[in-house]
Amino acid sequence: MLTKLKHSLYFALVRVLTRFAPPLSYVVFAGAGSARQLCGHIARSGARRVLVVTDKPLRELGIADSAVQGLVDAGVELAWYDGVQPDPTFAQVAEGIATLRATGADTVLAVGGGSSIDAAKVIAAGGGSDEDPRNWIGLGKVKHEVFPLYAIPTTAGTGSEATMGAVISDSENHEKGVISGAGLLPSAAALDSDLMLGLPPAITAATGIDALTHAIEAYISIWDRGTRTECSRRAVKLVFDNLRTAYSDGQNRDARDGMSMAAYYAGMAINQVNVGSVHAIAHQLGGKYGIPHGYANALVLPHVLEYCREEAGPRLAELAQLVGVAEDGQTLAEQALAFIDAVRQLRSDVGIAGTSDKVRAEDFDYLVDLAVAEGSGYLVPKLLDRHNTRAILAKIAAH
Repeated sequence: MLTKLKHSLYFALVRVLTRFAPPLSYVVFAGAGSARQLCGHIARSGARRVLVVTDKPLRELGIADSAVQGLVDAGVELAWYDGVQPDPTFAQVAEGIATLRATGADTVLAVGGGSSIDAAKVIAAGGGSDEDPRNWIGLGKVKHEVFPLYAIPTTAGTGSEATMGAVISDSENHEKGVISGAGLLPSAAALDSDLMLGLPPAITAATGIDALTHAIEAYISIWDRGTRTECSRRAVKLVFDNLRTAYSDGQNRDARDGMSMAAYYAGMAINQVNVGSVHAIAHQLGGKYGIPHGYANALVLPHVLEYCREEAGPRLAELAQLVGVAEDGQTLAEQALAFIDAVRQLRSDVGIAGTSDKVRAEDFDYLVDLAVAEGSGYLVPKLLDRHNTRAILAKIAAH
């Protein structure tokens, strides 16, 4: 009872605080070739030297250089930081900030998946402050001016190009910290399907389920704010319509476009109401075991939906109707179950298993503590408790 009361008070406080938050502005260039449009936009903004934040594989494949060719053609100087790795750490962010200062760049452009975009956000924030970025963990703690920031995602999943949050890991304790504030929302982004053609099926699958998780969690949130309903519905439908094709036919531009928009809409949705209990557990799996975030979400998603099925039932039934798995004559409870089954089937169809041999029973107490603590800060239909969080971990651990 006390936990629920504290959660209700927290919800009331968040609602009050957001009334005074500045409005967010989204600018996006979409479709094949849109990276060049964004580069032109950046050049016209007056940028003189741009730090491109990416990872080494994208540079080695030539994808990152191709994405920013428009800047080169416009005569904008480039500097590079390509040290981002999956689940970026504060150490990598520090390297990026040092590069930003050493090169004299005045603008930051992220090229890559969610890891590169998240790292770029904190690097852009670090350009205007000598403070330790660890001090910014939480909401609204970046109070200084952030360097101009842009994003070109090369995967369709995290939606980080549409959010004001960044997840950075501490390499010492393996815990993830969320830094969030309006200044971390990219000024503009490009959703260029040309950069995603041929993306490996496994990455397509994991990032696609990540986008689906964002959309569902936003839709069943108890906070009905802004356009979260419309954005999350669009994202769910786009994932169900396009992920299987993008997974099986990586050169299908229409499917890639559909998934890019799904990730972006889902990002807009969670930017308004945040994520939920799936992420509360998945973040711990990523921090402890290095399980990629999309896979971690995929492992957890159906189990969390079952856990809150009674409380979120009507909303899940609406999603069942949206994706065409609800049948005439079914009760809302039966439709909710049908949607959860459809999520499981989609996960299976794109080659993601339901268990992982990395998850160990001896770590459950540690994982449960962190997951329940993180989950208490989300506006979910049913708060995680220790018993059920442990049960979910047991279901995803390979025996």
